[in-house]
Amino acid sequence: MIFAEDGIVANLIAFIVGVELGQLLALAGILILTGYWRRLSSFAKHAGLANIALAIAGAALTGYQVVGYFNS
Repeated sequence: MIFAEDGIVANLIAFIVGVELGQLLALAGILILTGYWRRLSSFAKHAGLANIALAIAGAALTGYQVVGYFNS
């Protein structure tokens, strides 16, 4: 995609709108998948495991970022 050099504001707005539309599409897909997942009988067990995995991943990412901050 080629952007016009004199239309930086229009290009920036188009980029932001594109990013937001992409986020809305991703959210719609996630909502559809989780809606289907909630109907399954194994939802409670898997949801608990998924929450634990996300918490561990979040803590690991936080630790990684903190270590990188202090080592830079």
